[in-house]
Amino acid sequence: MGAKIKDCGETQRDGKPQRMYLFHCPGCGYSHPFHVPMWTWNGSLDAPTFSPSLMVNGSDPRYRCHSFVKEGKIQFLSDCFHKLAGQTVELPDWEA
Repeated sequence: MGAKIKDCGETQRDGKPQRMYLFHCPGCGYSHPFHVPMWTWNGSLDAPTFSPSLMVNGSDPRYRCHSFVKEGKIQFLSDCFHKLAGQTVELPDWEA
């Protein structure tokens, strides 16, 4: 099992340092970021869990992707636009 999360290094958000991470979303096909400490994260690159949920394109239901990531799996909520809505699947390994 490989790393599911990519560490993108430190960023500034609202004047405060944060660390940005990415994961590839098998539902919409794009990479989604999350920032620590904005999200809580278990620190695992290969079995990540972070919360709260992550919503991408929340204001546009035609492209909305809404999920939880728990123990290396992505749980897609029913308000996603794509075919994986309502399903839980393994996060893919991050391709370098």
